[in-house]
This record gives sequence, structure tokens and C-alpha cells, in this order.
Amino acid sequence: MSAFGFTLKATDGAARTGAVHTPRGDIRTPAFMPVGTAATVKALYMDQVRGAGADVILGNTYHLMLRPGAEEVHALGGLHKFANWPHPILTDSGGFQVMSLTSLRKMTEEGVNFASHIDGSRHMLTPERSIEIQCLLGSDIQMQLDECTPFPATHVEAEKSMELSLRWAKRSRAAFETQEHRTEGQALFGIVQGSTYPDLRARSIEGLTNIGFEGYSIGGLAVGEGQEMMLKVLDTTTPLLPKDRPRYLMGVGTPDDLVESVRRGVDMFDCVMPTRNGRHGLAFTRYGKVNLKNARHAKDHRPIDETSDCPAARDYSRAYLHHLIKSGEMLGSMLVSWINIAYYQSLMAGMRDAIADGRFDAFAAQFKADQAANDIAAL
Repeated sequence: MSAFGFTLKATDGAARTGAVHTPRGDIRTPAFMPVGTAATVKALYMDQVRGAGADVILGNTYHLMLRPGAEEVHALGGLHKFANWPHPILTDSGGFQVMSLTSLRKMTEEGVNFASHIDGSRHMLTPERSIEIQCLLGSDIQMQLDECTPFPATHVEAEKSMELSLRWAKRSRAAFETQEHRTEGQALFGIVQGSTYPDLRARSIEGLTNIGFEGYSIGGLAVGEGQEMMLKVLDTTTPLLPKDRPRYLMGVGTPDDLVESVRRGVDMFDCVMPTRNGRHGLAFTRYGKVNLKNARHAKDHRPIDETSDCPAARDYSRAYLHHLIKSGEMLGSMLVSWINIAYYQSLMAGMRDAIADGRFDAFAAQFKADQAANDIAAL
């Protein structure tokens, strides 16, 4: 079984392309990870996700620990077998979901005591338990437990939160090194916190690199600060991260967010946006968003994108997709989610090629021009 690693193949300005190596295969970067919250990418078969170009999916520790349970998934052969996805899987720590349960949780230095949103049962999530759950699931890339600092936060509040996350990072690393269910080739990523304060982000990175991780995640963004502020944080944060380790921006985002974050040196992304919007009839395309609920699509015989490799985008008319969405047919959610996952993967592939060829700026400029053209004018 091969070890975890990262190869940086080419750069174009700060933009990078390479590969994250795992025992279950390589993850081509920049990479977008479809979110498989409960061991499923909502409304899609796994072969559709793979066929769209995804190398890796994300699993959610919080949801899987509650149902069906980490021990149960382990007994059934691990998350890869359970979900019929033999390729790389990244799991989050569960911290973001637990922290969002404001009225249902109590946080201490030890960890977070919370009530399940399913049945009200009480659970304790500590750095050690989070790592144990992720190792039981068998994920290839795991996250330290952290506190996702809310926005807005004062400097004092952000500093206190960041320092707690650093202490939890140290405990997560120690637990990972000694976890009995850990297997060869698994990796643990540290999470950079510090809200919108450059000095706190720098201190977080220094603390995390002193501990040592296989990769580094940027957390605490896309939580209400807006794109301009998010990009300012990336401008000062990514240059401080180790160049020989993958960089993962958590919970981001729109196609424009992805392009601008890659421009600033980010390698990996995840977001529920393509599937969540797909379930509500909003398609992402080369020429912007298409709201298939709108009446203007009712008699439109054109597909979403006749040049797409995705059958859902190429082979079904807008009129049919509009009909499915308006009728509440589950096939509508399935097809539009498929369209969106395929578009996101196509966008990432385009960026990888552009960086390798030294033409990322031209690619980004064409992307923005196409998006601004809007769907009606462009097609």
C-alpha cells in the first residue's frame, strides 16, 4: 500500500496544479470534492459522480457518527465499501455541524457535548473521538477537530477561538498517531483559523506547521464575510502555507469563488452548492446560472449545453427539465444535480490544463466573459 503524498507539477503565478497521492488513487488538483454527507452525494449514483470526473468525495463525520454509526460502518467494511466508492474519501471532523447546533451544544476545553438533531441523544465529540470516528470510517484524508470561528468576531474572540483550535490540533495529531484503527497511507490535515485577522492566521499557520500535518485546510471562511473579504484573507494566508503540502479551502463555493481561489494558490475545495441548487432546479453552466423553474424554459427545446460530455446537460431539453422541476419529479433533481457536478468537474479540469500550459489568466478572463454573457445571449 502506497503512502500519502503530494506532487506539485506546475505553477502559473500563484495558481498550482498537481496531484495528491493516496493508496486509493490520485486526486488531481485543483480538485472539487462533491459532498457525500451521509455516504451519498445527494441525488446521484456513485458511477455518475465518478464519470463526471471526480477523484474524491467528502463524507460527514457528524452525520455518519449519528446514523448509522462509525462502529457500524467499520463492521460493514468501512465507508468506501459501504458507499460503493473505492476511490479517495475525505472526511471532515464533525466540528462545523456541532458548532452550528448553538442551542443544543456545550463547548469546553475537552470538546463539545451536544444533542443529536435526530433523537435528542447526548454525545461528546472530542479531538480524540473525532479521529477515532474518522479512522473507523476509513477515510483517506481526515480533519483535526477545530472550532469554526463565527463571523463577525472581534480580535479577542477570534484569538481565543484560534488558540483553542491549535490545542485541539495538537491533541488530534497525537490521537491520529496512536489510533488503533488507523491504516497505512491515511493523512491528517490541520485547519487554519483566525477569522479575518492576518496576524491570527499567521500565528495559526505557525502553530500548525510546528505540529506537522500532511496537508493544511483554511477554515472559517464562506461564513458570511463575502467574497471580497474571503479573497483578502487568502491573499495573506496561502503564501504562508507550506508549498509542498496540499491546501484545502473548506466549504467554498461558487464557480467564481473557485477560479479566484485557485488564482491565489488553493488546491482543494468542497461545497454543497452544486447538489443543493440542483435539487431546486438551478443549473450551473458555462454561461452562468439557469433557473429551470422560470416559465421561459417551458417551450425551449435546447439542452443545457449541447457540447457537454454529461448526458443530463446534453440529451434533455430545457422544456423537459422545467417540466420535471415544476412537477416535483425526483428525476428533475437528479438530472440538474448531475449537470452541476459535471460542470464543476469540467471547470476544475479546465483550470488544471490552463495552469499546466501557463495560460491561467487567459482562462480566467474567458471564464468571466462567458459567465457575464448570460445564458440567453450566449446560446
